[in-house]
Amino acid sequence: MSIFYSISIIYAISILFFCTTSFAFETSLSSSHSLKDGTTLVSEDETFRLGFFSLGSSKNRYLGIWYNKIPIQTVVWVANRCNPINESSGLLRINSIFGSLELLYGNNSVVWSTNSTKQARKPIMQLLDSGNLVLKDGEINLWESFDHPCDTFLPGMKIGWNLKTGHQWSLTAWKNVNDPCPGDLNYGFDIKNNACPEIYILKGTQKYYRSGSWNGLRFSGVPEIQDNPVYDFIYVYNNSEVSFSYTMKTMQLSSMIVLKQTTASRQRLAWVNNKWNVYSTSPENDCDKYNHCGANGNCSMVNNKPICQCLDGFKPKSQEAMNWSEGCVRNDNLNCSNANNHRFEKFGSLKLPETTNSLVNTSMSLIDCREKCLRNCSCMAYSNSDIRGQGSGCILWFGNNLFDVRYLSSNGEDLYIRYPAAEIIHKRRNGLIEKIVAIVASVGVVFGMTVAYCIYRRIFLRGTGKTYLNKERTEEAELPLFDLAIISHATNDFSNANKLGQGGFGAVFKGTLADGQEIAVKRLSKCSSQGVNEFKNEVILIAKLQHRNLVKLLGCCIQGEEKLLIYEYMPNKSLDFFIFDEIRREILEWHKRFEIICGIARGILYLHQDSRLRIIHRDLKLSNVLLDSDLVPKISDFGMAKTFGGNQTEGNTNRVMGTYGYMAPEYASDGLFSIKSDVFSFGIMVLEIISGTKNRGFFHKDNTLNLSGHAWTLWEEGNPLELVDKSVADTCTQSEVLRCMHIALLCVQQRPEDRPTMSTVAVMLGSHNALPIPKHPGFFMEISKTNHEDSSSMHNKESTSTNEVTITLLEAR
Repeated sequence: MSIFYSISIIYAISILFFCTTSFAFETSLSSSHSLKDGTTLVSEDETFRLGFFSLGSSKNRYLGIWYNKIPIQTVVWVANRCNPINESSGLLRINSIFGSLELLYGNNSVVWSTNSTKQARKPIMQLLDSGNLVLKDGEINLWESFDHPCDTFLPGMKIGWNLKTGHQWSLTAWKNVNDPCPGDLNYGFDIKNNACPEIYILKGTQKYYRSGSWNGLRFSGVPEIQDNPVYDFIYVYNNSEVSFSYTMKTMQLSSMIVLKQTTASRQRLAWVNNKWNVYSTSPENDCDKYNHCGANGNCSMVNNKPICQCLDGFKPKSQEAMNWSEGCVRNDNLNCSNANNHRFEKFGSLKLPETTNSLVNTSMSLIDCREKCLRNCSCMAYSNSDIRGQGSGCILWFGNNLFDVRYLSSNGEDLYIRYPAAEIIHKRRNGLIEKIVAIVASVGVVFGMTVAYCIYRRIFLRGTGKTYLNKERTEEAELPLFDLAIISHATNDFSNANKLGQGGFGAVFKGTLADGQEIAVKRLSKCSSQGVNEFKNEVILIAKLQHRNLVKLLGCCIQGEEKLLIYEYMPNKSLDFFIFDEIRREILEWHKRFEIICGIARGILYLHQDSRLRIIHRDLKLSNVLLDSDLVPKISDFGMAKTFGGNQTEGNTNRVMGTYGYMAPEYASDGLFSIKSDVFSFGIMVLEIISGTKNRGFFHKDNTLNLSGHAWTLWEEGNPLELVDKSVADTCTQSEVLRCMHIALLCVQQRPEDRPTMSTVAVMLGSHNALPIPKHPGFFMEISKTNHEDSSSMHNKESTSTNEVTITLLEAR
C-alpha cells in the first residue's frame, strides 16, 4: 500500500469522524431546534464556538464556549460548571414558555438553566463574535452569558455592579484545570464598604489583592494601566452602574484576562506565536498582596531590605523582628486639643490607602480638601480623587490607620499625611543637616555652604524641581541647567528599578520631577569613551533642533564628574524593542510601520536640509528611534553627529564610530561621511522594518548573504515579498511594501552618488511614480555561516547610543 493511499484513508476516516460528531449551525438557534452533544454553534467570524466538551481524560461533559481557531483548547465560559453530564445525551434547548435556556440529559432532566421567567414570542439563541451567548426576543435580550462570567474576562465584558438591579459581574476561578466548578478565588468590585469602588481578589472571605481606587486615569495600584496600542479600557461610575471593561484596538490579537486558582493570580494573556503569553499578573510580588506590611506600613520592592518599612513618623507596633502583621503606630500621638499646630507632609509615588473609612467629594479642590481634613482631628490623610490635569476632587481618610500602602516606581500618587508641626520641622532640619555635612565633606566649606543654602531654600520654600543655575550660553544654545540633587531625587538615586536602557556611553533612567513631569535622563558613564566634547556636541546640536520626529532635549546637568542629558520621556521605548521581538512585533501592523518609515524620513530630511545647520547623524539605527505614546518615531542620540555649514555636504574622520551593520561602506572603510551615509543607514533600517530581522548577524538557511544582500537576491529573482515579516505578510499593502523595499535598495547602493537624497526619498514615499532601477548594494558579500556574527564586529566601532525610553505597552513576564 502506498504512503499516499494510506494518508488518503486516514484523511477520509478523520473527515468521516468529524462529520458524524460535529455539526455547526450558522450563528443562531431558534426554539424549533436544539443543540445536541456532537453539534456546535459558531460565531459569525468563527472566533468562538459553543458546544459540549470534556476535560483531560474525564468522560464528564460540559456545555461551554471556547476559541474556535486556537489549536489549544481554551474554554472561556461553562454553563454547568458543577453539574457535569456523565454521558453524551446532553441537549441545549430554548424554553419559549419561560423565555429561558435549558440544558437537559437522559429523560429530560434539567442540569442547568438560565432561570428566566419572561415569556417570549420568537426567542433566538445566538453566539456573538465577542464570545457572548445571548438569548433574545426581537431586539430584547432575555439573557446573556456576559452577565454570568466564569473565570475569563473577555473584551467587551464587564466587571462590576448593576446598581439598579443589584446584579454583580465578577470572576470565580476554576478549582483546577480539570474541574470548572468555582474555587475560593473571586475577582470583582467591593462597593459596599469603600468610599471609592475598588477591585479585590478574595481568597474565600479574605482580601488577597486590591487594585486601588480609580484616579481618572487608572486604578492607583495598577500603574501599568495606561494608553497603549493594544487595548482601550473603560471605567464607568454613575447612578446606574460601576464597571470596568476593555476593548481591543486590533482584531488581529486575541487577548483575555483569566483568574487562576493554581497560581492564585489574575493574568492577562495574549495568543502570540502559537501559545498563550502572560503579559501581566496580579498580584505580581509580595508588595502587591493586600496589606503585606500591615497598618501604616509602606511596602517597596525598590532597594529596600526588608521590603516593609513604617511610614515616616511611625514605628513597628511589634518588637518582634520581621513581624509586620501588627503594622505600625505613631511615634507621637496627635493632640486634638492643639489641632491648629498640625501640618501635612506630602509623600509621592504611592498606591493610595484602602478607601474603607474614607469620604469622597469629587467637586472639592485639593486646598479645600486640606482645610476640611485639618478641621477634623480624626482625619488622618487626604489626596486628590482625580489626578488628571492639575488634579481635582478629594479623598479623606479617617481613623488611626492607613491600609495597603506601597511605593510605586512609576505612576504613583501623592498622599498628604497629618503630623504635629514640630515633628515635620524636626524631620526637615535633620535632613538639611545631613545634606550640609555630606556637601561640606566633599566640596569644601565655602562652596558647600553656598549649595547648602540653596538646598535650604528648596526644602522650606518648596521649589519646582528645575533649577536654573545660570544664564550662560553654550555656543549660542541657551539651555536649562538642572541641579544634580533634583535629578538624583527624580530618578530615586539612579536606581536599577528606574533604569530604561544601557548603551556604549552610559545608562538611561526614568525620572519624575517635583511638578509631576516625567523625564528620561541619559547619564554619561564616568569611564565612557564619550568625553566632554561629545557630550557638549550633543547638547549644542539637539538644543537647536525642533521637529516632530526628533527627540526633545529639556536640559542638562554638568556637576563634578556627572554629565546628564534630560530628555522628554517616551512611554514606548525604541523601535528595535518592537521590530526584533517575536511577540511585540505583532503590535506594529504594516500601516503603522509605513507611518514610522515616513516619520523617520521626515526627521532625517530636517537634519540634512531644513535645520539651521546641515547635520549628519552618523549613528542612525532602530535603537536610536524612540516611540512616543502614539508610536510617532523620534530620532535620538546625537553624540556622533557632525554639522556642516554653507554648501558643504561631506567630510572625513580618522575616528570611525557608530554601529557596524548600519555604516555606509565609504565611512566604515575610509572614514568618509556625508548626507549619503545617513541615507545608507536609512535604507538598512527600512529593510529591517519590512523583514523584522537585524542586518547585522543576519542568517538564512539557503544563502550566506547579509540582509541587504538577501533582499537584493529576492528582488532580482522576482520574489521580493518573501522578505516581509510574517506577522504583517497577510495584512500589509503589497504595493507599499514593494515601494519601500525598492526605495531601501536605492538607498543602500554601493556608490554614494547613486543613492538618492532624503528629499528625493520623501517624494518617492509619497508618490506612485516609477522608480530608478537599483544597483548592487554596499557590503554585498558572502559571510561564513559559522562566523557571520564575529565577522561583523569591528574594533572601536560598537554601538555608542542608548535606548532612552521605557515600556508602556505590554511585556510578557
